[in-house]
Amino acid sequence: MRSKELPEELRDRIVVRHRSGQGYKKISAALKVPKSTVASIILKWKTFGTTRTLPRAGRPAKLSYRGRRALVREVKKNPKITMAELQRCSREMGESCRISTITAALHQSGLYGRVARRKPLLSARHMKARMDSKMVRNKIIWSDETKIELLALILSVPTVKHGGGSIMLWGCFSAAGTGRLVAIEGKMNAAKYRDILD
Repeated sequence: MRSKELPEELRDRIVVRHRSGQGYKKISAALKVPKSTVASIILKWKTFGTTRTLPRAGRPAKLSYRGRRALVREVKKNPKITMAELQRCSREMGESCRISTITAALHQSGLYGRVARRKPLLSARHMKARMDSKMVRNKIIWSDETKIELLALILSVPTVKHGGGSIMLWGCFSAAGTGRLVAIEGKMNAAKYRDILD
């Protein structure tokens, strides 16, 4: 939708000056109209033989370009604004329209409504469950094991000698702190794991 149109009388004066032989630049300076506007008006006159506003296809928009820009500014300024408030702003600008029209205009500008996530206060039941989980957490031991390759390195020559072997280490920690680091002989199995825990 056009945001601003020149009066018909001014458009006619542009065509009259053009027919008298004046160039676009001279017309633009004399009538204080942008050169691009002068060119488009003359092109329209040459194409359709008139400077009048031609009938447009489709139903006219209920919300003007300026009205849409104003609503987008309101939303960007206050993302929590409601549709009812936007409708009231639109009415104050002299462009009364339905909420569905405002929604469509905002969607075209890449703005979509979102429902804020609700964070309810903790109830007594929730607090008790948290305390219980804390007590359970204090009774848990986290453990893991890792294999470390042993490499026989000769300090004077930067080469690696193979055949150093490897060791397996087991460690743990809990809410009380870290546990002992245990060297595992051979392969880890259930019996050996029970011995370590003991």
